[in-house]
Amino acid sequence: MRNPKLFWVSAGAPLVSVILSTILVFAFKAENHGISVIGKLQEGLNPPSWNMLHFHGSNLGLVVKTGLVTGIISLTEGIAVGRTFAALKNYQVDGNKEMMAIGLMNVIGSATSCYVTTGAFSRSAVNHNAGAKTAVSNVVMSVTVMVTLLFLMPLFQYTPNVVLGAIIVTAVIGLIDLPAACQIWKIDKFDFVVMLCAFFGVVFISVQNGLAIAVAISIFKILLQVTRPKTMILGNIPGTDIFRNLHHYKDATRIPGFLILSIEAPINFANATYLKERIQRWINEYETEEDIKQQSSIHFLILDLSAVSAIDTSGVSLFKDLKKAVETKGAELVLVNPVGEVLEKLLRADDARDITGPDTLYLTVGEAVAALSSTMKGQSSSHV
Repeated sequence: MRNPKLFWVSAGAPLVSVILSTILVFAFKAENHGISVIGKLQEGLNPPSWNMLHFHGSNLGLVVKTGLVTGIISLTEGIAVGRTFAALKNYQVDGNKEMMAIGLMNVIGSATSCYVTTGAFSRSAVNHNAGAKTAVSNVVMSVTVMVTLLFLMPLFQYTPNVVLGAIIVTAVIGLIDLPAACQIWKIDKFDFVVMLCAFFGVVFISVQNGLAIAVAISIFKILLQVTRPKTMILGNIPGTDIFRNLHHYKDATRIPGFLILSIEAPINFANATYLKERIQRWINEYETEEDIKQQSSIHFLILDLSAVSAIDTSGVSLFKDLKKAVETKGAELVLVNPVGEVLEKLLRADDARDITGPDTLYLTVGEAVAALSSTMKGQSSSHV
């Protein structure tokens, strides 16, 4: 890696290791002293198998089930391995093209008794470690394997398995990127856990199980994000009409009489109950906080919906329930910048049209606060 001119060292090292180890095992009869060797291998190419294709019989269901499982596993492994090396070599992998290529490869291979094929991690690592850069390497490898199967198989009878394992381990070690792992730890601790589970699962169990564990944990993370969407309390940046997260901006301050919340996820049946309970808790806690209770009770609950891209019927019901909840406290519900789909569904709901009135919809939080503050002052003057 430090001296590209010496690429031939890493490229030829696996082959030299196999040749030397085979010669040593044969010369010293090492297989008689506990050294595991490959043993006698069958010569020749795979026989044709298209005549064995049958669409009837008692085992058809098992064959279909096995085909689906192996197909999904091979596709997952192939795309995952492809993206791993794409990140190392700075190129893109098209998942659709990969699926078509792997499918065509297995359809043709099934006619010649081939094993289910995919972009195997170990062989890809060895290929990468040898310095292969283009698809020509696959052509060279295929021709080499064919020649080996036809004429050179007896030469591998004394090849020790430990050397084959060492070649794979050496290639895989070169793929371990510790700085990238440290960077993932700094950015997202959960992603770091997924990375560790995938790594140890692949190393100690298998590629398929390691990927399955990583995918399962990632899906669990997505479910958490869906069912517990990010919500925050907004405050005003002094001297501006900009409102930002109170926990991120120390200068941001609350506006007396206003509880301003931002929802940053689609609202659906999976998170509507959580959002309702969370917002009601904030409403109940509003007047008990030390910096608020001396100033004013809540008059307006403002929901910034700029980041809410979609909504379903449960979301519409959420707004209706919130409106009733804030009205019991003498306050009003105000919506800010609902996007097209959200606004369309609110307008279609007959029992939710009072939420989309001219006094309850605003384009920005600053505009809503300015208009509603004037309303509050007018009401206070009329009472006086």
